[in-house]
Amino acid sequence: DPRGTYMCETESRKSSPLQVYYRMCQNCIEVDVPTISGIVVADVVATVFLAVAVYCITGPGKGHMSRASDRQNLIANEQLYQ
Repeated sequence: DPRGTYMCETESRKSSPLQVYYRMCQNCIEVDVPTISGIVVADVVATVFLAVAVYCITGPGKGHMSRASDRQNLIANEQLYQ
């Protein structure tokens, strides 16, 4: 427990006392370098997976050729838009 009053002393003089208060976190989790790197790698992998999934769902269909039956005429032939 590092709490208490500290004073620095040299041969020629004394310093004024320094009061130290130390407060520990009760619900803290200690995180080390492998844990942080694992979180970063998992985040990057999840982001790439999400980007690929969105591209596959919304991207243009490969191999799908448009056919004449896929198109609709919005205006009949020889008819004016009103």
